[in-house]
Amino acid sequence: MDTITLWQLAALAAASTLVGFSKTAVSGANTISLAVFAAVLPARESTGVLLPILIAGDILAVLVYRRHADWPTLLRLFPAVAAGVVAGTVFMMWADDDAVRTSIGAILLLMAGVTVLRRRAGPGPVAEEGADGSSRGGRLKARSYGALGGFTTMVANAGGPVMSLYLLSAGFRKLGFLGTSAWFFLIVNTSKVPFSVGLGLIDAQSLLLDAALVLFVVPGAYLGRACVGRINQKLFDRIVIGATVLGGLQLLLS
Repeated sequence: MDTITLWQLAALAAASTLVGFSKTAVSGANTISLAVFAAVLPARESTGVLLPILIAGDILAVLVYRRHADWPTLLRLFPAVAAGVVAGTVFMMWADDDAVRTSIGAILLLMAGVTVLRRRAGPGPVAEEGADGSSRGGRLKARSYGALGGFTTMVANAGGPVMSLYLLSAGFRKLGFLGTSAWFFLIVNTSKVPFSVGLGLIDAQSLLLDAALVLFVVPGAYLGRACVGRINQKLFDRIVIGATVLGGLQLLLS
C-alpha cells in the first residue's frame, strides 16, 4: 500500500463517517464510501481496508435496530448469499482493479434500473417487518438477489445497494429495513473475513489504517440514528436508489 497523503486520509475519514451514517439511516449511501475508498486506494486493497470498518458500523447498527430484524427473510437469503460469496472469491483470485470497478459499477446501475421499473409498474406489498416469500416468485427473487448480493459484497463490499433494493422491492418499512439489514451484514461481513485474509486483502498494514479510521464510524452512526426518524418513507426510498446510481456511476467513471 502506497503512502497516503493528509488529504487522502481526510477523504477516507469522511467516507468512514458516512459508513456509520449509512448503517443507521440510509443503507444505499454506503456506495459513496465504497467509491471513495476505491478512488483513494487500489480497488482490490480498498476492499480489505473497508471491511473491518463496515463490521464496526454493523455492530453499531445491530445495537440500535436488533429488535426489528425479519429472520424468515434472512434465513431465505443466506444459502444464496453463501454461493455468491464463493463465486466472488473465485472472481477476486484473477480480477484486477479495472475489472472490479467496472463489474460492480455496472451491477449497481442495473439493479437500480430494475427496481425503478418495478416500482413504476405498481406498488408491492408493504409490511412493517417483512414480506411474504413463500411463493415461487418470492423464493426466486430472494435467491437471485441473495446470490448477487453475496457476489458483490465479496468482490467490493458492494452488497449494500443490492440488498437495499431487494428489501425495498419486498415492501419493508424503515425500521424493518434497517433491522434486517443490520443483522444481515453483521453476519455476512464477519463471515467474509477468512476469505479476505486468504486473498491477502486484509493484513497488518490494512488493519493499522483501519485503527486510524474506525473511530470516525461512531459519530456517523450517531448522526444517522438522530436523522432516521425525520426521513419520510418516499424520501427514504428515493435516497437509497439515488445513492445506488451515484455509486455505480462513480465506479464506472473512476
